[in-house]
Amino acid sequence: MTKAVIPAAGTGHPVPARHQGETPKEMLPVVDKPAIQYVVEEAVAAGLDDVLMITGRSKVSIENHFDRAYELEEALAAKGDTERLAQVRESSELATSALRTPGGDPKGLGHAVLLRGTSTSATNRSRCSALSGRHHRQPRPAADPDDRGAQAARLGSVVALM
Repeated sequence: MTKAVIPAAGTGHPVPARHQGETPKEMLPVVDKPAIQYVVEEAVAAGLDDVLMITGRSKVSIENHFDRAYELEEALAAKGDTERLAQVRESSELATSALRTPGGDPKGLGHAVLLRGTSTSATNRSRCSALSGRHHRQPRPAADPDDRGAQAARLGSVVALM
């Protein structure tokens, strides 16, 4: 299994008033980068190289964060600023693709995971890990490979709760 689905389309739990507005909570910074980037990085570090993010109509900034910023990259390259250029490219070079869900009523986490079947990604209807960035913790070494071994041994679904 090398596929991951990250549901990020819902309205989720309330965000404190000082953070409400145009920024989705997944894009709020944790130390030096958006929270959702840590989720994607952990997936890639665990060997999940086909990462599909399910986003909704108010989450365009998530899609933009993982997309290329050609104009900025060209400007930094022309200035010879390789350090900042590497920072800008870091998020777009992670193994990701984004799928915007159709409008309508939010139906929950399970529905978002099932939407992977509507994508043109290789994640379509195959086994995958569903990842959520609701809680942040120190990553354990090789987080997902152990879980994948449990899944293979049982020939079925495995739910890991942190």
